[in-house]
Amino acid sequence: MAWTTDPADAAAHFARRLAVETDVSDVHAALESGRPGFVLVDTRSAESWAQGHVPGAVHLPGREIAGRAAAELDPGVPVVAYCWGPGCNGATRAALTLAQLGYRVREMIGGFEYWAREGLPVETATGITRPAVDPLTAPAGVSCGC
Repeated sequence: MAWTTDPADAAAHFARRLAVETDVSDVHAALESGRPGFVLVDTRSAESWAQGHVPGAVHLPGREIAGRAAAELDPGVPVVAYCWGPGCNGATRAALTLAQLGYRVREMIGGFEYWAREGLPVETATGITRPAVDPLTAPAGVSCGC
């Protein structure tokens, strides 16, 4: 492994990522505050949405964003987009489309998969539940400290 990247270049890269990404813990904390300062958009299919989604999220499938965003999203309110999880780039594509439409947007890294695996609230037609925490993705009973 070559270590040729200048520290200033690395700092610029990581700062840029933090400007356009957020994670499930930060999104959850913002939603719990009651004043998140953004609208959370689930970009998955109707079938995936029905299986479970983040309470309070707006359902706007990625393939429909270009045609529906103007009618359903306030251009003055920032957007956080999520899709299934880290193995899916649907949220990245959705965030790109939203940015191209003029929205301030971030991608929720980890997506719905990590939201659920961290034991955060999941809403379905039958109500809101909290799945069991997956010990491989969330520290048991403690904060990761990041």
